[in-house]
Amino acid sequence: MPAPTPTAFHSVSPADLTPAQWMPLLGGAVAPRPIAFVSTVDAEGRVNLSPYSFFNIFSYTPPILVFSPVNRGRDGSEKHSLLNVRAVPEVVVNICDYAMVQQMSLASAEYPAGVNEFAKAGFTALASEQVRPPRVAEAPAAFECVVEQIVPLSKGPGAGHLVVCRAVRAHFRQDVLLPDAAGIDPFKLDAVARLGGDWYARASGASLFEVVRPNRRLGMGHDQLPAHIRTSTVLTGNDLGQLANVEHEALPTPAQVAEFKTEPMVAYLLNKHPAGGPELPKQLMLLAQQLLAEGRVLEAWKTLLIK
Repeated sequence: MPAPTPTAFHSVSPADLTPAQWMPLLGGAVAPRPIAFVSTVDAEGRVNLSPYSFFNIFSYTPPILVFSPVNRGRDGSEKHSLLNVRAVPEVVVNICDYAMVQQMSLASAEYPAGVNEFAKAGFTALASEQVRPPRVAEAPAAFECVVEQIVPLSKGPGAGHLVVCRAVRAHFRQDVLLPDAAGIDPFKLDAVARLGGDWYARASGASLFEVVRPNRRLGMGHDQLPAHIRTSTVLTGNDLGQLANVEHEALPTPAQVAEFKTEPMVAYLLNKHPAGGPELPKQLMLLAQQLLAEGRVLEAWKTLLIK
């Protein structure tokens, strides 16, 4: 792989920027972010519903979810969700899908305290089983949680507060589950995620792709790739990553490589360049790259090992 072309960077220190200047840079670059659509109640039992994209899971055992209500940028005031969990340390973290994203956005409007965003955004409140806040009936998944801890990170505009939640009950819509509830079908979940500004991402359809995790195998690594592959000007870093995730012992044998020469596209290239020359290796690299894009990694290896 050739050395990367030098790139110009805009380098800044957060301390040199105002919150209004820093927030769109940080929030725009750290993206996409999952969204916690959080329902809470105040001390009087009044319901609040609001989305937070500073959110993720941080433990399976115990099941810990953390979201962060950030103080308002204009005046540093705290969000109603934060005030509520101090009074009643229970929440429901609802997951938002594409079918409800516009309504979810409506719930983020800064209504006065005590206004029920379920009604404002047109959602159906379902009574929870183990916590006081209701869950969103339209959400494909919801987690009833108790608040274990609230960690203030600073004060003033843009300051975050980590709300550490332990899930005590979960609800998954039947149609998003894999058979035997073995997991979640990401296409049917159709989740949305937050980017910077007014931008969102839809985690389904053509935007989904699989990357085989290296902890399922011990691939040879980039440093063990043959030199003509490792230094290729055709193959990208992603291409080399797929090739390097294959174990040495799983590489095709010379006999398998020889047999692969009869494949129509390979045979066409070999017949077109019978004397070899510099063009044949390039064309084989391009074919291997196409095979990698289709997930046919071992066939790509066979193509690259042709001599």
